Amino acid sequence: MDSTSSLTLAYALIALGFLLLAGGLFLPTSGTLLVLSVVTVGIGVFLTFTNDPTAGWITLVCVFIAFPGAIALLVHYGPRTPMGRRLILKGPEEGNTLTSTPEYQELEELRGRFGRTLSALRPSGVTDFDGRRVDMITEGLMVEPGQWVRCVDVRAGKVIVRPAEKPNLGDLETAVFR
Repeated sequence: MDSTSSLTLAYALIALGFLLLAGGLFLPTSGTLLVLSVVTVGIGVFLTFTNDPTAGWITLVCVFIAFPGAIALLVHYGPRTPMGRRLILKGPEEGNTLTSTPEYQELEELRGRFGRTLSALRPSGVTDFDGRRVDMITEGLMVEPGQWVRCVDVRAGKVIVRPAEKPNLGDLETAVFR
């Protein structure tokens, strides 16, 4: 085999390795194409060294620059391709989260309000907020039935309460809790 056809074969193997790299990033082959890509590029670089050491070093440097660059380009632009859009999951749509549900919004309105326990909070139980029964949890404290509590937080759909003194109803009419 003459030197021109040997170099052509080497560069064709390197190009094939880059194509296999692209296929390995988009096709579910559990890494087989990625390994085959590295092996093919390695054989191509080896063939350039056997033909001409100077061409081999230049090819090796170019491959060490181009291979990570190709991976970066494929990872960056891959999700924008039609196949990439089918492979990558989308996040929840706007307004489709837990905090946007009406039930969560109703629980958020309880923040800062006072209620009375209907059952023992050990540390979870039921509390009455203006005639509405709501499941609660405390910050780790045990609260007996009939005690006053105040909603201090709403996290992940759970209402967190803390024991409180009996509220002065006159103060509650003018107070803003937020």
